[in-house]
Amino acid sequence: MQRSITFSSSFRKAILPLCLMTSVAFNGSQALGQTKVPAKTASATKVLPPSASDTPSTREAPVIVATVNGATISRDELAALCMKRCGNDVLDSVVNKSLILQACQSQQIVITQKAVDDEIEQIAAKFSLSTPLYLKLIQDQRDIVPEQYMSDVIWPMLALRALARDKVQVTQSDIDKAFQAEFGPKIQVRMIAMTDADKANKIYQEAKAKPDNFKLLAKQHSEDPSSASVEGLLPPIRRYGGDDMIEKVAFSLQPNQISELFKVGNMHVCLQCVRHINPTPPSVEQITEIQKGIRREMEDVKLREMADTLFTTLREQSSVVKVFGNPDLEKQYPGVAAFLNRQPIANKVLEDECIKRFGNKILEGAIHRKLLEGALEASGKTIVQADMDAEIARAAEYYGMIHNDGTPDVDAWMKEILKEEGSSKELYLSDVVWPSVALKKLIDGKVSVTDEDLQKGYESNYGPRAEVLAIVCSNQRTAQEVWQLARNNPTEQFFGELAAQYSVEPSSRSNFGKIPPLRKYSGQPILETAAFKLQPGEMSGIVEAGGQYIVLRSQGLTEPVATQMSAVQSELYKDILEKKQRIAMEKHLEAMLAAAQIDNFLARKVQLGTAATQASLRAIKEDAMQSRK
Repeated sequence: MQRSITFSSSFRKAILPLCLMTSVAFNGSQALGQTKVPAKTASATKVLPPSASDTPSTREAPVIVATVNGATISRDELAALCMKRCGNDVLDSVVNKSLILQACQSQQIVITQKAVDDEIEQIAAKFSLSTPLYLKLIQDQRDIVPEQYMSDVIWPMLALRALARDKVQVTQSDIDKAFQAEFGPKIQVRMIAMTDADKANKIYQEAKAKPDNFKLLAKQHSEDPSSASVEGLLPPIRRYGGDDMIEKVAFSLQPNQISELFKVGNMHVCLQCVRHINPTPPSVEQITEIQKGIRREMEDVKLREMADTLFTTLREQSSVVKVFGNPDLEKQYPGVAAFLNRQPIANKVLEDECIKRFGNKILEGAIHRKLLEGALEASGKTIVQADMDAEIARAAEYYGMIHNDGTPDVDAWMKEILKEEGSSKELYLSDVVWPSVALKKLIDGKVSVTDEDLQKGYESNYGPRAEVLAIVCSNQRTAQEVWQLARNNPTEQFFGELAAQYSVEPSSRSNFGKIPPLRKYSGQPILETAAFKLQPGEMSGIVEAGGQYIVLRSQGLTEPVATQMSAVQSELYKDILEKKQRIAMEKHLEAMLAAAQIDNFLARKVQLGTAATQASLRAIKEDAMQSRK
């Protein structure tokens, strides 16, 4: 269960899935503010901001936004948390939308509410959803209320497109290329990609000498993991579909032919043609409508690209002086977050925007913090600096940051954390390290690693894996037909062709049934059991798993990675303990939340908590008994 959005990739891997204090990563071009400024012609020359006496500094009286078992969280506290975690990004978005508004005013462009509503309706229709259901999905998944989504996402998008519209043109040549990409011929190939030129040439020579071994060499040596796991197979390549070099080489090959070595980025690549796929042209009656649809889609793509270019130009030509985050300017201009073309944007405006967009998430994290502080106090436990240092060292070791002598390289780990955009040592300690330490203290003595855990971990991580071809069907009737066809022609090639024709799972369909090897205890027990029972070349019955019907064909088992558990037992123990602790910590937090009395005034939610609920039920029962007397 994910209880927060984390700051960065390093933060994500360091913190538990239930991260307690909320950090937020933003895309300024998608979440734009609502501050308006007078329309002006943007200047490329940077200007000094006006004097401090011109800046606003008024503030609201403090109010309470939440109580947690009687402890309060004020709006000022929440505003400080929000500004610390997302102030810079939200300020960027406020400035961005103001720039767009100025440009629209200068060209007398007005985006009406109807245009916004129509755009949302069209987007919802693409997902086969009604507008209300789509807006609910946005709110549930991205925590953006409909009003904010309209103002901060849809309006800027439509405004930039309107500004860019007269700069976009779709030619007949563009349409013809897109038509070919969709309905023209395709090529299926296998690929070997390696960074080392000498090694790539060696493997290439082996492949040229024995073309039938190409797929085995791809599996063993290719450094592209997604294709190596399926013996080098790539999804069918289309004309005008993406990488020009791979496309050019692929279409020059005949079945089983191997290309010369060529470079793509830093990779040395060779391809082997598997098959040519014939064009699938639509009927003559459909072509006109299809071309119209292609034109609409291409106009949309080009508008988005031009809008991005236009926005970059607007930003470059505008005068933006950021005060927030600059200690010297903050002292000089108190109460001001930034100046846009000499117009001030107040800190109060920025605080309100931060709370409006991300206050609920960040308040949720603050509530969790209050709960943990209360639980630590009730249990008589405290967190000292040594606990924090030990947790940082554990994270460094767990993620492979170690010295030559095997001790954790804390300095390297902190550098990795702090190089992430928006991260800071203060936030890392408060949002990641402290909550982890607190929960570990609260579950101390409740987690152990058993011999059974170690055995299962060994088999899953280091034991043999089942290599199989799979055909995934959405209903039992189709699966029965496919199974019968495969039984009547029990060859691997025919099974792969059936997968390409019938499988509803994209990877197995495009790769002739080949899927990544299955390991034990991976969370797919039914599929694992069926796969490991099969002998090489044997086909399974119909396996029902996850609402789908699957037919497997065994290609045998891989060799174990490690033959003795003793060689890996120490690492296994650490990994299993880490995972079991995370689960226990998550459950403990869940129990604390369920038992707590929480008044979240910002989200307008009240939770009596387990104890309070039981007390209320007892009171109701006693009142009922008294009334009977």
